[in-house]
Amino acid sequence: MTRPASPAPLPLDRELADLPADLRWREWMGRVEAAIFASAEPVPRETLAGLVGASCVLDDLIADIRDELKARPYDLVPVAGGWQHRTRPRFISAIRAASRLPERRHVDLSKAELEVLALIAHRQPVSREALSDLAGRAVSRDMLAWLKQQGLIANGPRLAKPGAPATYVTTPHFLDAFGLASLASLEG
Repeated sequence: MTRPASPAPLPLDRELADLPADLRWREWMGRVEAAIFASAEPVPRETLAGLVGASCVLDDLIADIRDELKARPYDLVPVAGGWQHRTRPRFISAIRAASRLPERRHVDLSKAELEVLALIAHRQPVSREALSDLAGRAVSRDMLAWLKQQGLIANGPRLAKPGAPATYVTTPHFLDAFGLASLASLEG
């Protein structure tokens, strides 16, 4: 027995021109918050912009959502170039107690590993040779492999030099692990 094909989804009316301005704004807020709520990963800005009309100022919309969440145990936070719901820190112990969740696994980094990670974050893409020069000591392939295994760094573009040395860059997991919205968060 063959199943009937599912109907094609209707195209999303982004503009909502038939709604009064205040209802249009509320609908856009609901769409953005629902998309973020349903995603386990930070939702990129470009994806959110695709849910609202051209006249919508996404930053203002997100500010309104965050304002409504001020009394809630969670917030909407910028993470790794997108937006994600996150529990406010003061409620984490209650969540763990109620759900018996294990402590969040975190990577214990040595001082040297943190230093190399910081250098990569600030200078990326950067080669191992350049990292060694910046650190004032040899940076081992093993350390870089371990940071890659932890998902904190990845291979960047090869340098246009003899031997085409590899470079290293940080990953979205790096931003997430350190609670950074973007690499620009490191400035200042």
